[in-house]
Amino acid sequence: MARRVYKVLGFVFFGLAIIGVLLPIVPATPFLLLSAWFFARSSEKWHQWLLKSELFGFIVRNWEENRCISLRTKIVAITGMVVLGGISITFAVDDIRLKGAALLLMLIGSVVVLSIKTCGKPVVPQK
Repeated sequence: MARRVYKVLGFVFFGLAIIGVLLPIVPATPFLLLSAWFFARSSEKWHQWLLKSELFGFIVRNWEENRCISLRTKIVAITGMVVLGGISITFAVDDIRLKGAALLLMLIGSVVVLSIKTCGKPVVPQK
């Protein structure tokens, strides 16, 4: 029963990570890491799929092996939130409460991303 719930949660958090990639005010990385955690405990198939993903695999591998994310990932995440979120707030949102909520989400997302340890230089795997 727990494995099924974890698998569903893995897909839910993966979906939120995809939304985070598409929407600038939602961070993708924390949801991606939660997705990997749930898949690791519920489905070896989906966990391996995530690890081998060209788009997300390196982020998950860095986290699982070193408990860190790369500086590049942090820069892309925060820059995306600030630039695209700022454009969205400036041009697409009229209600001041919605602007405040979006700014709060961007701030929380930035704090979460910055609170995760930054990886050092990547190690080249030995052949």
